[in-house]
Amino acid sequence: MKGKILFLTGLGVGYLLGTRAGRERYEQIKAAASSLWHAPVVQRQVDTVQEFVKDKAPEVVEFVADGAKKVVAQVSGRAEAEPKSAKSTSKPRSASASAKKSTGSARKSASGSAS
Repeated sequence: MKGKILFLTGLGVGYLLGTRAGRERYEQIKAAASSLWHAPVVQRQVDTVQEFVKDKAPEVVEFVADGAKKVVAQVSGRAEAEPKSAKSTSKPRSASASAKKSTGSARKSASGSAS
């Protein structure tokens, strides 16, 4: 418990000291990031990427749609094939028939060991 209290106290002191010096450093980082983002070289690349995306978007949409259609066709084909393959040609035994057989075999083994 003492360790937890010391940890929380250290966390609080670190937060207080960090916020006093931290706000100024945060503003410096924010200004640097803003100036980098608004630099002409970066904006030219942003424009290039936007044009590329606009050109390729219809192809991507078509590719994804075709892929989705294939997946749906495969899943639909499996769903229709599963019930056919799940059916067996032999007749399932009823629960009472299997109970009679297991009871009969138990009686035989019990009577064989009793003699």
